Amino acid sequence: MKPEPFRIEPTFSPRIWGARSLAPLFPEQTQLPEPIGEAWLTDVRCRIANGPFAGKTLGEAWGQMPPQWRGSRLANTSDFPLLVKFLFPTDKLSIQVHPDDSYAAAHEAAAGGKGKTEMWHVISAQPGASVLLGMKPETTKEDLLAALRLSTVESLFNEIPVTTGDSIFVPARTGHGIGPGMILCEVQQYSDLTYRVYDYNRLDVHGNPRELHIEKALAVMNFGTSLAGKTSPLPLPAPAGARELLAACRYFAAERWDFKTSIEILPQSAGKHFQLFVVLSGDGHIHWQGSPLSYHRGECWFLPAAMPNFSFRPRQTTSLICTYVPDISALHTQLFGSGLSESQLSAALFG
Repeated sequence: MKPEPFRIEPTFSPRIWGARSLAPLFPEQTQLPEPIGEAWLTDVRCRIANGPFAGKTLGEAWGQMPPQWRGSRLANTSDFPLLVKFLFPTDKLSIQVHPDDSYAAAHEAAAGGKGKTEMWHVISAQPGASVLLGMKPETTKEDLLAALRLSTVESLFNEIPVTTGDSIFVPARTGHGIGPGMILCEVQQYSDLTYRVYDYNRLDVHGNPRELHIEKALAVMNFGTSLAGKTSPLPLPAPAGARELLAACRYFAAERWDFKTSIEILPQSAGKHFQLFVVLSGDGHIHWQGSPLSYHRGECWFLPAAMPNFSFRPRQTTSLICTYVPDISALHTQLFGSGLSESQLSAALFG
């Protein structure tokens, strides 16, 4: 099969803290009968819209992809490695924590056995929007248990104001919460392991309290210093417009591209990894050796590892998130080669 781009259809997940309108990313998703909290762009149950895998789920297609599609470094990776989402909170999410790989492998084999490190990119934020990220210094397990009894858990966490364009790195074992009034693009390990610590005494649609996971949360929660926090985007070479590295670790790298004229994309991965392009705004066409493909806001596109040169030709100014599974040592060398200092590099490369 000749490598070619394909679009992935999203799946939508109801959440009690979600929104009844997903505009402007999904203008057709308005006046919804139930609140939608998450649009999963790379759910393994997502359907593929075009190309030789059209109609298959992403999970089915991944199992059938040859190395020139997956990339040489991912040729023997059994499960699709990246989960990308949009989040639409109109209320606070639970305060929660995700396990790391070690704990998940030992205790969560039935759920996939993988931890969850993630990053958030703020697509839009209303004034006063904020997240909770990491415990305040000197906080102990005993403090957390006492706060649970008193419903004062929020007071133990660092509150971080967010504005449009911010990026936040959230390594596994970092307690966190997301507030209302924002839209996020989340890039993460492919895992859905979440341990709820505190849920504001809310009830689910059946009138029951949502399940908490206190014992597991205490087992994995990091009460010390952490690499979690806002990142400082690093400029990267770009043929036109702007290109920045938002965050990177061994699980994923995430870049933001902004352009208003055509950009020619030369092969960057040397066939080592595929790329995902998530359209935050704008529309236009992807030109490659086959027929041009139109792209629109809210879409996620899979670009195979061995894709030849291709280009984005925008009709409107376009912003994208490009994400992939990096070779950290190669990325490190590339960035040092562009004259970046160690402190600049560490601001974006976590883990």
